[in-house]
Amino acid sequence: MSASGSTEPIEGIDPNVPPSGTGCVECEAARGWWVHLRRCAQCGHVGCCDTSPEQHASKHFAAAGHPFIQSFEPGEDWYWDFRSEEMYEGGPELAAPHSHPADQPVPGPHGRVPRDWQDHIH
Repeated sequence: MSASGSTEPIEGIDPNVPPSGTGCVECEAARGWWVHLRRCAQCGHVGCCDTSPEQHASKHFAAAGHPFIQSFEPGEDWYWDFRSEEMYEGGPELAAPHSHPADQPVPGPHGRVPRDWQDHIH
């Protein structure tokens, strides 16, 4: 992957597309919950990580074929390439915001995480 700040386009990454929201699109619709959030670097879809019960970020890759996700956690900017199963530190800066709100709990969202959440993770 190109270094941060590079102007060379990378197939599967559109730095101009904003995230779809502050939480997992599918979990929000179903009133579910997540452990961590991931953002599709191509279309901005925010999905939950593979530790989460529903694993919506991976399901988005399987359905849409968009190869890169970026962490949507505060202070993290790494990318994951589903095709090569490689992680990259840094990369092109995507459109803001770069994470869910800092006051949103992990796991989240507030009020929907079961007390026994650790029994439901992968």
